[in-house]
Amino acid sequence: MPLWPQTARVLQQWFRVLEAGENALAFPTVRSTAMSADGLDRLLQQAVAKAIPKCPDLVHKRVTPHVIRHTTAMHLLQAGVDVAVIALWLGHESIETTHGYVEADLEIKQRALDKLTRPRAR
Repeated sequence: MPLWPQTARVLQQWFRVLEAGENALAFPTVRSTAMSADGLDRLLQQAVAKAIPKCPDLVHKRVTPHVIRHTTAMHLLQAGVDVAVIALWLGHESIETTHGYVEADLEIKQRALDKLTRPRAR
């Protein structure tokens, strides 16, 4: 997974704190097992609850790990990152799966239409 250099440094420091070996978990549970999807969602919902006082609109938003994943992919697409790269980043086996992001993005559709020349009147 691609990481910003600052994020990579923080993780390296975290692994030193954990005195972690090569196959260590970045975010182990209390039982030193891998965090489950439910565990990740629980942490995310706790973070959302803490953020609500400063961002009250979150009360009406559905924030899930999948929504964050999808939103990140859409931002990458809108930033001009190639769909094939996004597919690799998401771990999709087929680029057709990722193509749905292109279908969902109205801005990309509008830019494509803007590049077309208008038909001449007869």
